[in-house]
Amino acid sequence: MYFDWANRKRILKGKLKYDSADSHTSIADYYGYKGEKEDELNKYEYNPLTGEFTVDKINTTDDSKDIEKFCKNLDFKEVIEPLIIKKIINPFTDLETIAVTKEDIALVEKWASVWASVWASVGASVWASVRAYCSSFMDIKYKHDFSSAIKLWEKGLVPSFDGKIWRLHGKGGKILWEGIK
Repeated sequence: MYFDWANRKRILKGKLKYDSADSHTSIADYYGYKGEKEDELNKYEYNPLTGEFTVDKINTTDDSKDIEKFCKNLDFKEVIEPLIIKKIINPFTDLETIAVTKEDIALVEKWASVWASVWASVGASVWASVRAYCSSFMDIKYKHDFSSAIKLWEKGLVPSFDGKIWRLHGKGGKILWEGIK
């Protein structure tokens, strides 16, 4: 049992009165397992981005292998329609970018322009890049175009800005390029 996208939207809009679309209690209640009847259910967690399956509580026959298989085969567009499932990249450990290209510098220039307009709401240049990358997991329209930061991140480059100098960091946080843009 889970809340599908239609019910999740109802919860987000306050039209379906549950605190969370991922709460075991809320899901059980919605499907008619109220109060003590909830204790008749096994409880699991699954993260479609990491593929991590967790057994929270076994209250009946252990069906965890079947449920894990179900979760791994579920089309998560049913659960969160705008979700984009792709490999999570940590540019400081996963990729070995050794050289910065002219295209990368052009992406920094584009990102610098976007960053300047979102700085007040984001707070720090590296965090802005992290948030931009996180936005790539949802197929929704954003006020700003984060594609330049996402492309850099997915190449193993993280832009930072100290107020004067832009830098591109690679594996281990090593500075691969510095410039004033």
